[in-house]
Amino acid sequence: MSTFRVCFCFRRRFKIREAEPPQDIIDLFNQYSENGTMGIDHLHRFLLEFQREKNATKENAEAIFHSLKHLNVFHRKGGLHLNAFFRYLLSDHNPPIPPSPQVHHDMNAPLAHYYLYTGHNSYLTGNQLSSDCSSEPIKKALAKGVRVIELDLWPNATGDKVEVCHGGTLTTPVGLMKCLHATKDYAFVISDYPVVITFEDHLTPALQAKVAKMVSKTFGEMLHLPESESLAEFPSPESLKKKIMISTKPPKEYLETQDSMEETTQEEAEEGEAEPNEDGVKAPEYKKLIAIHAGKPKGGVQSWLRTDLNKVRRLSLSEQELEAISRSHGTEIVRFTQKNLLRIYPKGARFDSSNYNPLLGWMHGAQMVALNMQGYGKYLWIMQGMFRANGGCGYIKKPDFLLNRSEIFNPGANLPVKKTLKVKLYMGDGWHLDFPHTHFDLYSPPDFFTKVGIVGVPADTTTKRSRAIEDDWVPVWNEEFHFSLTVPELAVLRIEVQEYDTSGKHDFGGQTCLPVSELREGIRAVSLFSRKGNRYKSVKLLMHFEFFDFDASM
Repeated sequence: MSTFRVCFCFRRRFKIREAEPPQDIIDLFNQYSENGTMGIDHLHRFLLEFQREKNATKENAEAIFHSLKHLNVFHRKGGLHLNAFFRYLLSDHNPPIPPSPQVHHDMNAPLAHYYLYTGHNSYLTGNQLSSDCSSEPIKKALAKGVRVIELDLWPNATGDKVEVCHGGTLTTPVGLMKCLHATKDYAFVISDYPVVITFEDHLTPALQAKVAKMVSKTFGEMLHLPESESLAEFPSPESLKKKIMISTKPPKEYLETQDSMEETTQEEAEEGEAEPNEDGVKAPEYKKLIAIHAGKPKGGVQSWLRTDLNKVRRLSLSEQELEAISRSHGTEIVRFTQKNLLRIYPKGARFDSSNYNPLLGWMHGAQMVALNMQGYGKYLWIMQGMFRANGGCGYIKKPDFLLNRSEIFNPGANLPVKKTLKVKLYMGDGWHLDFPHTHFDLYSPPDFFTKVGIVGVPADTTTKRSRAIEDDWVPVWNEEFHFSLTVPELAVLRIEVQEYDTSGKHDFGGQTCLPVSELREGIRAVSLFSRKGNRYKSVKLLMHFEFFDFDASM
């Protein structure tokens, strides 16, 4: 029972009922059981036929039985009864994407053929103007699978040491060595695939030489040193396992006066507007470290996107620049990203460390779509969801249509529907275990509703909403939604539960984003996460996913 105080002399009491199997689950159990008992053979057939787990073995079914032993849910005849089957379906042993972190994409293609989990201003703890700089956000990002870290390098007040900070702001600096050591210690905790450190460099040649020594000493043999300054093709993630790569502009002439330093804007620094020092004689050690050369040629869009058959490079564009040039140069951007790296970063006006929609970059082939990792919000949730794919290793192979050089993909074209995704939302459970009973409403149990949608190319992006279930910690919706997908390879299923409020300011009840490309068909237990991306211990939704070829769904 949960009790809510309405006034000094009156209380309302509500019974928290146990979750019960929906009718679909009862029907399935009857179909795949015998005399009220589901044995290992029955469960194995259920996995193969209904859950469409083509590679499921009898050993997998036995493992599920073993995982339930501690719950004392077995029938006296040795099989599962209905409630045990239901509890399995709503458990962590039945996730919506492959359960074990297993890399299954081809990792032997050039680096340009992958999306990389990319952070922006990775040292900031909060906003872009006055927050502290620290090595802790770097550790947290790497521990979540981020593969690209950005550090802004500036001289200290006396000009003899290197600091990491957001230049021209009130952010408090952190020493470069702390950031390098944090990267070394956490780089391969989650994934063995390479970590790229992008330097936004505002240093003198003398300080660049110091950085070269610091980097070399810290990383040692972990550091990937390119065989040549001009690579015709980037190496593969597989060949770069356990390696650290440095990406920045080649050394440039130092801007002597403070006035000239101020003339270099944040965006020019990010994009590499300054002319490189062609011979690089003032900091040769620094130049040798650069595995991925960055720069933004002068001359406008055509120069930016020009492809050199003998040399690959990295180009950086702001979210605003990408949005502007994608309207008229979409296919040129895709062609550029088939060989070169494109990094997209948040516009300078995002002082609060908010983010932008990463899909525009991904649909144009941009490998490094950089987001601020220290906050939260739907765009960061989408990023986190996308990179749950491929075992969470931080690298996702781009779809083949973005790599086809004989027929360049046009992101602005009207495309036919390839697949339809059917989603059935059965019920939810676990909030009463993870939240105080007055968290959502002081006077009654919560009124939950669920938003289910697709984030993808514009034609696929949509959101649908269930009805609100009043005064119930264990809401049962039994609602079905259909989504037409023209580019399922880039679609992310976004799910968010909210608690209805008559004011329109609904309370947050959990969220998750799932890569449609890895969504497992069948009935699945979908765990929900907090705003900050931390998984709730108990809160789950029971959902059914099913794909149809477009013609078959009509």
